[in-house]
Parts: sequence; C-alpha cells; structure tokens
Amino acid sequence: MKQCWLDIRAANGLKAALCQEAIHRGFDAIVAADPADLAGLPPTVTRVLLPGAELPESFGDADLVVLDSALEPARLAQRHPGTRFGRYVEVTDAESLAAACDSVCRDPCTVLRFADPTNIPLEIVLAAAADAHGLIITTVERAEEAPVFLGVLEHGPDGVMLAPAAPGEAGRLKDAVEERTGELELTELTVTAVTHAGMGERACVDTCTYLAQDEGILVGSRAKGLVLCVSETHPLPYMPTRPFRVNAGAIMSYTLADGGHTRYLSELRAGSVVLAVGADGRTRRTVVGRVKIETRPLLSIDAVAGTGEPVNLIVQDDWHVRILGPGGKVLNSTELRPGDRILGYLPQRERHVGYPIDELCYEQ
Repeated sequence: MKQCWLDIRAANGLKAALCQEAIHRGFDAIVAADPADLAGLPPTVTRVLLPGAELPESFGDADLVVLDSALEPARLAQRHPGTRFGRYVEVTDAESLAAACDSVCRDPCTVLRFADPTNIPLEIVLAAAADAHGLIITTVERAEEAPVFLGVLEHGPDGVMLAPAAPGEAGRLKDAVEERTGELELTELTVTAVTHAGMGERACVDTCTYLAQDEGILVGSRAKGLVLCVSETHPLPYMPTRPFRVNAGAIMSYTLADGGHTRYLSELRAGSVVLAVGADGRTRRTVVGRVKIETRPLLSIDAVAGTGEPVNLIVQDDWHVRILGPGGKVLNSTELRPGDRILGYLPQRERHVGYPIDELCYEQ
C-alpha cells in the first residue's frame, strides 16, 4: 500500500484541523518544521520533522528527521542513535538529480520535490533505487497528481506528500492513492438459446494496454446481467491477434466502468475508462484508446443464472468473437449451444444514467 504524508509546515491556523483529518483518514505521516507541531500526535502516525537548513536544539517527539540536502543523515545518526534520519532533495538540475539518486541508494528515507513538469527525473531516480531498500516519498501539488506519480515505471515511489490549502484535500489524496477496483464475484451462466439477430452496429473497444488471455470486459443487454467477453489475444486463421481489443457487442450494451458505474458501449470515447476483468474475478481500470463502431451481422446469446436471472448478450455474428467459460476456457460465440456454461456477473441493482439505484425497473 502506498503511503500518504501530510505536510503542515505552511498550514498556519489550519494545522490542527488538517492533522485531525489526516489521522481520521489513516495517513501514514505528518510532516512539520517545528517539533512543537508534532507534540501530542498519536502513535498511529509517523511524526516527521523537516526543519530546513537550521536544525532545532531538540527534535522533540519526531520519529523521523528529514534533513536538507546540505546535511548528512549518516553523520547525525551517529550523534543521535535513537533517531531515524532521511534526506530532502529538490530536483532542479543535473546536479540535484545526481544527489537524489545518491540519497535513494544510501539513505533510509528520501523526500523528493521535482521542479519541472516531467516524469523523466523521477524515472531516473526510481531506476537508480531498483536494488535499494530506502523509503521514497514524492511531493505532489494536488491530490489528482498522485496516480500519475505512483504509476511512473509501473510501481512509482513508496508514497506521496501533500501540503493541503484547505480541509478536505487530505481526504481526496487518500482516495486517489487508495483507489482499487477489487475483485468481482463471477458466476456461471447456462446458455439457453443462440439465434441470428440480423444486422446492426457493434462496438470494438480498443484499450491502451495489453489484455491477458483470460481477460476481457463485461457486456450485457441488461444492467443486472453481464457476460465476460474475452480480448482478441487468442490466435485464429486469417487475421493477427489484437491483444488490446475486445469485440464487445451491440452499441446499446452495458459495460462496467470505474467505480462500479455502467456505460453504454456507444458512449465510450478515447480517454474513457472501462473495467478489465479476469476469469478469476480480478479487475483493473483500463483507458480506452479507440472505439470502432461498424455495421455487422449480429448474434443474440441468451443465458440464465443459477438464481433464475435472465441474461442476454448481442455480439457480432462471427467466430472470432469469444466469450470466457469457467476456468478461463475460451469459447467461440458462434459455436455456443444450449447447455454450455459461460462466465458472467450479476450486479443486482438497477441503473439510472449508469448509477446503481433501487427502483422498479424491467428490462426485457
């Protein structure tokens, strides 16, 4: 789990309120310039002192002292054996970048601030720290920036530090850092009918990432019953694989987006988010790069859940459109027969403009 640090050095009269919010939201550390601001904080949070170039006479209750780049953590650790020390480095040029790379390889903790709007320096620092074990924390100006920093070189730094201007911003940082899609409880559906449905528009969803061979997106004609359509990662004659694509279904079909909301396939655009789902129920947010909508022959697949919930999926009538079965078995849609088992998901709740609601609604 990535760490969240709260910087109250410039908070002035808001320090108490911001600390209460951070403690309530389970922040990992509170950072202050004055040891007095750390007094009385509970043991659930790491008390970090970042005093700048001039060290105070006493570190007070600080658990960790982060030093200006001109000071040596190792030397001070010898003089203060009961205190942990780290280093603060502001990366503005090649020289300070080299200092940051040196710190992450040597010091127990490094707090970094990058002056320029590029992730290249952070990439270099993270690469330098590949075999090191120190903690790396990167400052962010806004909570919305956290996922960007935490995704650099796939794994990012160990955490982010924010100096909020108002209460509520700490909570937004925590939400951004902890955003997880979790797992879905997939269910086995029994196919009851497969029929040719005539012509219509279907949508291929092309994502900005490689999809696994047991991974696709959930699609269905009804919001309460979705089927797992697999990506084009499995070879077939006449055409190459396209491991970024799911030939998903008719344009009016639902799919799951982030936050458990549904979207119509026709609504998806470049930059939209859909939920990629594996045969074991694991999920991840994926960005849509393109949606191709074309007129094709369509195939209607009816199925039923063990609970009796009816499920329908309308897809392109062609064998390269595939559905996942139990255990990740890949099934050509045109070869499905009544009695075959496929994987699906039952969201349980009705939808209004994509949001789950509780109201009477019939879909047929």
